[in-house]
Amino acid sequence: MHVLDTIDDRQIDELTARHEFFWLDVVGASDERIRALGRHFGWHPLVVQDTIEFRQRPKLDRYDDQMLIVFYGAKHLHAEEPELIEVHVIVSGDWVVTVRRSGCDDLDDLRKRITADESAGEQFVVYRILDTLTDTFFPVMEKIDEAIDSLEDAIVQKPDDEQLQQLFRLKRRLVALRRVITPQRDLAARTIDEIAELPGLDPASRDYFRDVYDHLIRVSDMVDSYRDLLSGAMDVYLSTVSNRLNSVMRQLTVVATIFLPITALTGFFGQNFGWLVRHIQSESAFFGFGVGGIVLSFVLLMLWFRRQRLLS
Repeated sequence: MHVLDTIDDRQIDELTARHEFFWLDVVGASDERIRALGRHFGWHPLVVQDTIEFRQRPKLDRYDDQMLIVFYGAKHLHAEEPELIEVHVIVSGDWVVTVRRSGCDDLDDLRKRITADESAGEQFVVYRILDTLTDTFFPVMEKIDEAIDSLEDAIVQKPDDEQLQQLFRLKRRLVALRRVITPQRDLAARTIDEIAELPGLDPASRDYFRDVYDHLIRVSDMVDSYRDLLSGAMDVYLSTVSNRLNSVMRQLTVVATIFLPITALTGFFGQNFGWLVRHIQSESAFFGFGVGGIVLSFVLLMLWFRRQRLLS
């Protein structure tokens, strides 16, 4: 079992001539280099075309004794923003080639482990590649879970517009992950049956692909459950904001209701100015009719509010 991280035509020819299984990991190669690699391995024209074009949906295509698998992993650029890693895996009974645009520490570590492990079986290389890419989703999901928990606590304490924006960002990330994970889960179910049919690969390796399928089911369930949690957080946010708005409106209603009889009282005296001049000629009469009427209205309203429990 040999692992190559650079394109060495001479070494590839020697390994192919000796029928020794090898894994070639290609990172950031140009389109022309990939076309040359396709001619060297005898890839189908559609395999070459699909290997060059990225941003594809996860898929599995069989071409005689070769198979193209488009598979995704994930990594974090920072604490909250995940990045999808698209890997094109071309599988044959004599070799496996992975093509990717960006680096992936997990695949690099896997390549080193396989190089150091002399007992690594060739029939398990594809499984290990797919399993490693699948496992990269779990740290991403844990980060999203932590972000949802922190967001729920913040919403309960004091909701604001920034939390609403964060809710929408998390939902968009989950939608992007779901767009990849759901077809990838279905792809793994097909891989179990089709990978064992390739010449040179041990049919017993199909049992290992069930592990990849189980992991993808777990990730898919996590995405769905986190979407439900975000929907619940959205309901909590709207309910909390609505309760705060109702509390403010109730306070404003109390203030407006208090000033309503006061306004009516002052309006009544203002419309009867001539009567006031003739009958209210002392300070006691002024305070009795004017201020006393306002205070009496306020006291009666407060008693009515307490009886109706509008001040609790």
